[in-house]
Amino acid sequence: MDIEQTEAYLRRIGAERPASPSARALRELHVAHLRSVPFENLSIHLGEEIELVDEALVAKVVEARRGGFCYELNGAFAALLASLGFDVTLLQGRVYGDGGRLGIPFDHLALRVRTQEGGDWLADVGFGAHSQLPLRFGEWDGQADPAGIFRLVRTAAGDLDVLHDGTPQYLLEERPRELADFRAGAWYHRTSPESHFTRNLVCSILTEDGRITLSGRRLTTTVDGERHVSELASEAEVLAAYERHFGIVLKGEPVLGRVT
Repeated sequence: MDIEQTEAYLRRIGAERPASPSARALRELHVAHLRSVPFENLSIHLGEEIELVDEALVAKVVEARRGGFCYELNGAFAALLASLGFDVTLLQGRVYGDGGRLGIPFDHLALRVRTQEGGDWLADVGFGAHSQLPLRFGEWDGQADPAGIFRLVRTAAGDLDVLHDGTPQYLLEERPRELADFRAGAWYHRTSPESHFTRNLVCSILTEDGRITLSGRRLTTTVDGERHVSELASEAEVLAAYERHFGIVLKGEPVLGRVT
């Protein structure tokens, strides 16, 4: 990313260019990203291609003002952080499903970010409702976050379990990866009938006092822990909700089951 692209990305998330790649700057960028760029899988159900290269991911987030799922969001965020002087490593994870069963290899993309102070942080803006702040590597006690208590737990095999309020979220491998390594995982999740992304429509974003999620035509608004659920009655209402709550302008309503 050049200077102009970096500035455009920062405007997209409403953040100032940090003076240095510090831990404080990482925290501020992390929260700003979560509050500006939605977690969504609409491309899968709009028949859109998903291209895992930096230029395409940044263009989708910045120019098209869209969101994405983990590969897209953390891939784009990695490009932004690198352009700001952070040392960024891509890591692969496997998500825990029903009954504690692990998903496929390269099920999830997360980031290891080193700041100027020398500390390493787990940054993840692509896991939906997850930690709002980066989590510190090497801190084995619970880490308090606005979303709950998170822990990194070393496994017998040397990997890391990421826990949220005691529940395992995903298993993280610390070997450095390249963006291209995640293409098979992204292909699986946008084509397989076994993937929850092909079986569900979701668009969700963090707000200052809660979260807003649109799943198909069900709109869920959470404010200070209180949930309000409403069913939208028409395509026009759905399109208006995407634009109002997520800043996403669509020509037509995403259709569940349409995969590329």
